[in-house]
Amino acid sequence: MVEQANGVRGNGSVQDQAGTGEEAFFQQWVQEIRSELVALKGRSETEKQLYNETLNRAILGYEEDRGKLLAIIHDLVSKRRLSDIPPRTSGYTTLPEAIFAEIIGLNVLELVLKQKEGLEEIQVVGRQIFEVRGGMATPSSYELPSIRELERIQQNLVLFNHDTLNPRKRWAEVVLQDGSRVTMTGFGFTAEPTLTIRFYTVKRFDLASLTSPDLATMDSRMEVLLRCFIHTYFNLVVIGPTNSGKTNLIKALIAEMDDNERIITIESRFELNLKRDFPHKNIVEYEIDEEDPRHSGLQAFKLALRQSPKRICHAEIRDEDANLYVRACTRGHEGSLTTVHVSELEDVPDAITDMCMLDGRGMDSKRLTKRITEFVTHIGIEMQVVYGKRKIVRIVEYRYENECVFVTDLALYDNSTGKWTFPGKLSLHASRKIRKGDRRQYSLLREHGFLDYEGKEGGFEP
Repeated sequence: MVEQANGVRGNGSVQDQAGTGEEAFFQQWVQEIRSELVALKGRSETEKQLYNETLNRAILGYEEDRGKLLAIIHDLVSKRRLSDIPPRTSGYTTLPEAIFAEIIGLNVLELVLKQKEGLEEIQVVGRQIFEVRGGMATPSSYELPSIRELERIQQNLVLFNHDTLNPRKRWAEVVLQDGSRVTMTGFGFTAEPTLTIRFYTVKRFDLASLTSPDLATMDSRMEVLLRCFIHTYFNLVVIGPTNSGKTNLIKALIAEMDDNERIITIESRFELNLKRDFPHKNIVEYEIDEEDPRHSGLQAFKLALRQSPKRICHAEIRDEDANLYVRACTRGHEGSLTTVHVSELEDVPDAITDMCMLDGRGMDSKRLTKRITEFVTHIGIEMQVVYGKRKIVRIVEYRYENECVFVTDLALYDNSTGKWTFPGKLSLHASRKIRKGDRRQYSLLREHGFLDYEGKEGGFEP
């Protein structure tokens, strides 16, 4: 009986060892093929970039690129004469499919990607998954089986981009050519590993499309107002939380600008991708790195101002370059556009003033606020997500009088009715600017009730 028991125990051990051996061989093949995929770069720098793009897009669920990678893995397996070996992992019919799933696959995230229509972002924290649609995050019905699976996906992404995510560097980012972006963090920098995949989804960049019923970002009357501001060179500031539609609005506004005007964009990451979407426009795009003084926002502004810009589109005013943006707006670059992180439109001039004061040059804060109100923040626009739709909820005009900043509401969104109201009129100063810049736009605004007649604060007869 003892011998029989030992025999049974011995056979079980042999089976376990065989299984362990098969798993070891499988992981060895995975590592070898992963290394070959990284090495397959192409000859020219362009070929290398395209290949890296294919690897990243395959991991992120783009079907055409996944097909290309699966075909390459089939070839690599065939060269090793492993094609006839059945996959050890259940759910796969061939060994190349099992290896593909390990190197490229996203585990249950693949099930999320199968419902990609309207999917704007995938947010993973540890094992928990959230899906963002219409600007709203909701818990997914799926969950990763383990944190190890999230770390495996992270390591594939950083490996294919020659980056690292380890105890010394606990974060990484990947940006695709179409504007999609992946942000990752590891243990120690965040309490749990995270993965955020933000997809590039919008293909329409004009004000008319934002008034359509399916988007309903604004109405036709607001379209007339914003188009006038663009054609008569008002400086605009946009605020709103993440995913509220700021980028879409900025692109729609830039679409209205003259194609021949020199436009310069300054971003910490290429997200607008204006030259790709507007290839005929005269656009110079800067991507800055504040950790590198040679390529910082300060340096970008210095170079940009020497490149004869008509307008400057600054993705976000930050402490380091606030003074430069203010200087640009006050020295003839009207019609510029930026965003600021504040809660209320009323806070914009003071927020920019505070950022400018940080450089320690001892400026008079009231005088600076007056300058910013009069030359930098002509018009403020606030965006929010309302019942799953991105909307402009407020448009205001700023003016400075009696040492105070005044804000006039030109358009307001009413949640109770789902419509916009237009309580205020443009100031006399704004009316004169519009009339001088474009008489047709002046007439349109008067027809739509944004200007008063002669003798009133808002305007006068032509």
